[in-house]
Amino acid sequence: MTKIPSQRRYASVNADDRSLSIETGAVPAPGQGEVLIKVSAAGLNRADLLQRKGLYPPPEDASPILGLEVAGEVIATGPGVENWPVGTRVCALTHGGGYADYTVAPASQCFPIPANMDTTQAAALPEALLTVWHNLFQRCHLQAGEKVLIHGGASGIGTLGIAICKALGAEVYTTAGTADKCRALEELGATRAINYRDEDFEQVLSGLGLKDRIDVILDIAGGDFIQKNINVAAPEGRIVYIAFIRGARAEVNFAPLLMKRLVLTGSTLRAQNFAQKAVMVEQILENVYPHLESGAVKPVVDRVFALEEVAQAHDYMQAGEHMGKIVLRM
Repeated sequence: MTKIPSQRRYASVNADDRSLSIETGAVPAPGQGEVLIKVSAAGLNRADLLQRKGLYPPPEDASPILGLEVAGEVIATGPGVENWPVGTRVCALTHGGGYADYTVAPASQCFPIPANMDTTQAAALPEALLTVWHNLFQRCHLQAGEKVLIHGGASGIGTLGIAICKALGAEVYTTAGTADKCRALEELGATRAINYRDEDFEQVLSGLGLKDRIDVILDIAGGDFIQKNINVAAPEGRIVYIAFIRGARAEVNFAPLLMKRLVLTGSTLRAQNFAQKAVMVEQILENVYPHLESGAVKPVVDRVFALEEVAQAHDYMQAGEHMGKIVLRM
């Protein structure tokens, strides 16, 4: 039986200057429906950067410690947990607290680590899996044979989203900020990757005969992309926003919304309750996990930092030059 230590190491945000440091505190006990995980690796997300700046406060019942996804080993279980025995390798969506060498997670938000993956790769899965599944397949009802445009294709969500959509039979288009990233995304499964710094994606898609033919669009950009998304969307098209990196305000001609009968929607993952996330997990296990286990879908890990290098990891993510996920090793 794994011995449970009394203390853990975790990354702490200084309330005055928002700097990061490594602190020591008590190991949490798993509550009802929770597992205690000895963390090997944790994934970074842009939400972590926003929370650090005080711009994305965690829910009142969440851990104030940064980190939304981890991979490691179950070392204890709380009341009501039967399907994750001690010793099981898991990756999990946490309710905060991922930047630590021990953390708790809802059992309903755990995934088994595929046999062909190590914990570094597995730590790149949970947040992107749920974000892609919820937005593209639950909200936008993406179907095999449809055309999907994924903005920010080089992100962790983008790279995994491209692979999942391709595996499930969609025709994938994407945008990224360099020629090298675009080439890599086409190797990953995109039919065409567009360098948004050098090309206008609306003009490129129109030149390919795809104006008014994109069925689903996943956008992290917003700003000037909003009108272009509406312009390229197909009749009955669905556009979902999960961030507004290029700005949350834009002057938009909404007339095509009526003529094409478009759906514009958006979401954040963290605001949804555990029951909603549990349904996502069940559907992902059924529809996506076979492709992860076969190796047809793989997470892309750009760079790995030690927990002590968490500040450098945040700087690296903020610079936006990465391709895929950034991961912390404990």
